[in-house]
Amino acid sequence: MTTTFVRVLVTRIPLLSVAVGGLLLVQPSGRAEPAEIESLEAETLELETLEAEAATPSPWRSTVELYGFAPLRTTGTTRVRGFEADVDLDLGDVLSALDWATYVRGSVERDRWGLLTDLSYVRLGASGARTGPGDRLTGKAEVSSSLGIYDLAVRYRFGEPEAAVAEKGSFSLIPYAGVRVIAADLDVDAQVQGTGPLGVMFEREGSFGRTWAQPLVGLQGSVFLTPRLRAFARADIGGFGLSGDQDLSGNAQVGVGYAIGNNTNLNLSWRYLGVKYRNDRNPSSGFSNYQNGIELGLKFFF
Repeated sequence: MTTTFVRVLVTRIPLLSVAVGGLLLVQPSGRAEPAEIESLEAETLELETLEAEAATPSPWRSTVELYGFAPLRTTGTTRVRGFEADVDLDLGDVLSALDWATYVRGSVERDRWGLLTDLSYVRLGASGARTGPGDRLTGKAEVSSSLGIYDLAVRYRFGEPEAAVAEKGSFSLIPYAGVRVIAADLDVDAQVQGTGPLGVMFEREGSFGRTWAQPLVGLQGSVFLTPRLRAFARADIGGFGLSGDQDLSGNAQVGVGYAIGNNTNLNLSWRYLGVKYRNDRNPSSGFSNYQNGIELGLKFFF
């Protein structure tokens, strides 16, 4: 019996060897080839890279704001070769005398450094008349003017990037320095006429035009009161008396902005604007212009 068992075992060993060898040589049908594994790993790595790039914000940001400035009161003086004419206008006077107005602001930054610009141009005219004691003399004056103010400055941002929507408490503080170019054209025509028998009439007219540059420094900032409502303010000053006997300009502004959608703000603010210039000639020429009123703007964030 022992001899028979040994014979059977010896007979079966080659068959077992063949069976085991077949198991080792034949791979399961569900197992990937090495080339397929490498391709899958490459696709996964590429997908992860694209997701990381999408999650990383661009270092470039920009804004554009279209706005209008409605001065509730405008005062000033125009002086041409020693002759002066005063201006005192309310909003209705300004609108009736307005010929043209253009206002636009913009900014661009990479990381925290950037540039900003503020461009405005207004052309208007005003006239007035006054009669002296006894109605013997009547004086009339017409003043037409155009004023362009063009700012370009380098800025640096502290705090969070500017945005239409952000977390409550997010803030930005941006000091800037650059150049302000002012282009002014002024015309004055004055008449004095008597009502007596001789009807004496005196007329004098003059014009003044100048374009000059000022150094400019300023500061602007904003803070979010809610995710869609922010308060903002800015102030700047330019001139410092470097381009004439009197040479100074400045802005002060404070307001609120509300997000319309995710990339647009509607801004409402109070603003003060002042410009004063007089050359060093004798007789001198120059002007002063002081405005305060309401500004309404639509600001886009990119």
